[in-house]
Amino acid sequence: MRNSTLAFVALFFFFRASGQDYPIRPVPFTSVKITSSFWQPRLETNRLVTIPFAFQKCEETGRIDNFAIAGKRKKGEFRGQRFDDSDVFKVIEGASYSLASHPDKKLETYLDTLISYIAAAQEPDGYLYTIRTILKDRIMEVDWRSGYTRFNFLNGSHELYNVGHLYEAAAAHYQATGRKNLLDVATKNADYLLKVFGPDKLIEVPGHEEIELGLVKLYRATGKKDYLKLAKFFIDMRGRSDLRRILIVQQPDGSASHLDSLYFQDHIPVTKQTEVVGHAVRAGYLYAGMTDVDAVMGAKTYGNALRKLWHNAADQKMYLTGGVGANRNGEGFGDNYQLPNQEAYAETCASVAQMLWNYRMFLQSGNGDYLDIFERILYNGFLSGVSLDGTHFFYPNPLAADGVTGFNGEATRVPWFATSCCPTNVVRVLPSLPGYVYATQGKNLYLNLFMAGEAKVPVAGQPVVLTQETNYPWHGSLRLKVEPAQAAAFTLHLRIPGWAKGKPVPGNLYRYENAEAPVIPVRVNGQAVPYRQENGFALLNRTWKKGDIVEIELPMPVRKVLAHEKVTADKGRVALERGPVVYCVEGVDNGGTVKKVSVGAQTTLHTVNAPDFITESVLIKGESPDGARFTAIPYCLWSHRGVGEMAVWLPAR
Repeated sequence: MRNSTLAFVALFFFFRASGQDYPIRPVPFTSVKITSSFWQPRLETNRLVTIPFAFQKCEETGRIDNFAIAGKRKKGEFRGQRFDDSDVFKVIEGASYSLASHPDKKLETYLDTLISYIAAAQEPDGYLYTIRTILKDRIMEVDWRSGYTRFNFLNGSHELYNVGHLYEAAAAHYQATGRKNLLDVATKNADYLLKVFGPDKLIEVPGHEEIELGLVKLYRATGKKDYLKLAKFFIDMRGRSDLRRILIVQQPDGSASHLDSLYFQDHIPVTKQTEVVGHAVRAGYLYAGMTDVDAVMGAKTYGNALRKLWHNAADQKMYLTGGVGANRNGEGFGDNYQLPNQEAYAETCASVAQMLWNYRMFLQSGNGDYLDIFERILYNGFLSGVSLDGTHFFYPNPLAADGVTGFNGEATRVPWFATSCCPTNVVRVLPSLPGYVYATQGKNLYLNLFMAGEAKVPVAGQPVVLTQETNYPWHGSLRLKVEPAQAAAFTLHLRIPGWAKGKPVPGNLYRYENAEAPVIPVRVNGQAVPYRQENGFALLNRTWKKGDIVEIELPMPVRKVLAHEKVTADKGRVALERGPVVYCVEGVDNGGTVKKVSVGAQTTLHTVNAPDFITESVLIKGESPDGARFTAIPYCLWSHRGVGEMAVWLPAR
């Protein structure tokens, strides 16, 4: 397919040509080419290394064979865990995004083979769950959480979670190739679910949310509104103890506990939920799905609850890196302000879920606060989850390490996990990143993220070519060339990040010790121009002509960050950041240990350009009056030079 056709299909699948949807529309990733020296190598590594590596691991661990065995293409036994089908779907999704931007006949043929296995594994009525198809009556002997019969234990089976990722993969594959071989598998499964679930049928909800997002994408790809209605049904039935049995366990003293229902966000109806609770990945997918359904159905059913939930997450339960999830037991949120550092879970998948949710909240509102959180996660809590070589991954992303304690016995990134949801999430997020850079709404053009590259954007009914020149995030200067096909009047919404205005986050969970924020001038064709600030953007309303140049310089001093006084883990401590990048100290740079590193009032801090440090970087050097020195590096790059100590929050002495 030619690029112009791909761009149309991308737009079609994300937003239908007619009907209700988000008021702000993202520019399809197929229309944006990133050349950033920071991001382009990451995207190429994902395309050339991580995607093939992930497929190789799916082959080695039996994830792909499970489909072939279920479809009687091979002989063998089920290997792995009940949710492993989802990993194959996520890698197919990422590979499809890659295909859309970089046609690859060999990869396309490989995907067709995988899709033939998946189609063969699907049972005649549309049901798809390889562990049950292979094991049949022996399923409970292998994993009782799979459920004795179809859908009888949705809290743990992942039956609906798996196919949610199938739907996302199918939409992406159809977007990339125009072929319906995987889309047909997805719609056959979804049509089967329509016969099973509903107000007058089985009233139950998935234990792990995700299918809600997939159903919305399936609706966009097909136009079948029943898929959208099913997504809303699953959301609305959560917490409905008047209509279905809510899982409640008994405490040793005999009292009832809502621990289990809280874990699944199933304790009360979603419209009454105000605090983010339970498993952090499940929660983020649920909130993103709620935002989708509200937008696509043109309703405001969940808006009040979503805003309250977002403020609770961003103002009381988020790490400085943007990560969420304080409890390793249950991979979930803790109490308000419970943010331990070395014990932090901050799962890579939870960062992905929060990114998906925050970007959707922006599309619904136009509020740059959501992009501030998105960017914080992107450069820190998410990016730390994958190594520069693209073959090693973190599951949790702690904010301190002793060099000994780790996840599953490993104190550094590893190539794969028994539960490899995080690596496969990385695979699908990175190639879709260009689609987050720009968005439009009528005669409004939004520049959301600073990434060097070129884009072709439809604004006010005509194409506009945009060229970004910047070395962000290491430097704050941006030069944007605007080239409409002919002179056109529209408003450029140029994002001014919160950190550039003296606020690291929208709320008061974190603050800068020195919150001074100079006025940020904007120049057009070399001349400073007045602008109105609205929702975190500088608004430039003018008639744009081919060759117009917009320039902005975001100041990037080293900032000392302090946490809210209720965050006991960070009392008496300070963190360092510059621009959107959070820093940490590693033992390897500081005499083998971080225990002696501190930042006092008299500590001088300066930056050093380090083009050859692991990768191009800006480091922070600190020196105390007594001569003690330290080096801080970007948090996303820690643990690339062996196992050792690390800390983000340092004693303030």
